[in-house]
Amino acid sequence: MKKYRKINQCPSCGWTPSKNQEELPRDHCPNCLCGIHHETGDGLECGGILEPVSVWVKENGHWEVIQRCQLCGKMETAEMTKEDSTIKVLSIIAKPLAMPPFPIERLEDLTRMMGGQGDLGKRGGDRNEP
Repeated sequence: MKKYRKINQCPSCGWTPSKNQEELPRDHCPNCLCGIHHETGDGLECGGILEPVSVWVKENGHWEVIQRCQLCGKMETAEMTKEDSTIKVLSIIAKPLAMPPFPIERLEDLTRMMGGQGDLGKRGGDRNEP
């Protein structure tokens, strides 16, 4: 079980909890989903900022944010809560779609090189035709 530490102010975005949020146990900031890396696995304290890099859904339906430490590079997960920013979660989920690891302009060429037809707009009619 993870140890929860009270976050008084987020070291990444500066978010501070309101009076009714102060007593909630949390291991990450609900505004930017960053956390503080406490353990490195060998019992030492790292102190780096855990930045959100992805989101995944566990078999039981619980969502977790995947975080990477900016200092040591270790990856951790943190269970998401209803207080977490929906906009931030959606931006993390959409990032691979918005920034694919290949030039989107060359998608047809890449498809053709991998053995596909390469004419993405031709199936079922061309949408660019008048």
